[in-house]
Amino acid sequence: MPRGDKTKYTDKQERKADHIAEGYAKRGVSEKEAERRAWATVNKDDGGGKKPGGSGRGTDTGHPAARKGGRKGGQASAGRSKADRSAAAKKGWETRRKRSSGG
Repeated sequence: MPRGDKTKYTDKQERKADHIAEGYAKRGVSEKEAERRAWATVNKDDGGGKKPGGSGRGTDTGHPAARKGGRKGGQASAGRSKADRSAAAKKGWETRRKRSSGG
């Protein structure tokens, strides 16, 4: 099987890759790079193609790529001082309070 051949992937994996690539394209990533990243994400999630003959067929993958989300935010705020974090929290609370009361 040549490199880059997608015949072992399920329809669901292909839809998933298309959806991920769309998201990258919306953020200004080139089409080729978006496609590359999308398939890398599908591979990380599912461990490659899942059609008969592929390894690991029918096993739960845990979707590791989908869990990466909150890490960056946590790391960013950890580097700030307690006073900075507190000020940001107060500012956010004040904004939410104003918006919820309609004025």
